[in-house]
Amino acid sequence: MPSITIIIIAITSIISFLAFSNERLIDDLIFYPPAITYQHQWYRFVTCGFIHADLMHLAFNMYAFYMFGDAIENFFVTIYGERGKPLFLILYVTALIVCLLPTYFKNATNYAYKSLGASGAVSAVVFAFVFLAPTQPLSLLFIPIEFPAFLFGIVYLVISAYLSRKGNSRINHSAHFWGAIYGIVFLIITAHFLSPFNPVGHFINEVSNYFK
Repeated sequence: MPSITIIIIAITSIISFLAFSNERLIDDLIFYPPAITYQHQWYRFVTCGFIHADLMHLAFNMYAFYMFGDAIENFFVTIYGERGKPLFLILYVTALIVCLLPTYFKNATNYAYKSLGASGAVSAVVFAFVFLAPTQPLSLLFIPIEFPAFLFGIVYLVISAYLSRKGNSRINHSAHFWGAIYGIVFLIITAHFLSPFNPVGHFINEVSNYFK
């Protein structure tokens, strides 16, 4: 089976490029809570993840997804066997939905609110990686200092929660936070039912060994 990561990046890039010069396409696909509430356009939970505000927004999300997506896709094949790639796709698509649920309930009738981009789903993939490779060195954007992944994850969650609560940004930090949490929860639940692999035990063991 071909790389799910590359297929998602290709589809997202094509749709995003088409939308850059097509305002109507953006309006049809963007996450717009009143259209969901009153017109039952539930598809917007997913389609908003395939459009982006501009080239930098697209490039950042797809670069981050490429860096972690391929690794998680391979991890999933190792953990779940032939079900690994389909489960990776399910993780990504369902993360697009779940990460926006708190935003939807907060803005269900807010005609001024719109959101777009794949950041929540990308966060889910990144945090699945953090849970599976907690001691892998990572660095925050623009800060050339490496942290073990589990510390990176803590910092990321704290910052996202703070900025979401602050609420004066055009960036949907709530989607980042809940996408990240969902990535871990999805991994734990699916592994429990579909694999002998214990991600929680693995995480605790890896972090414990890091401090030895």
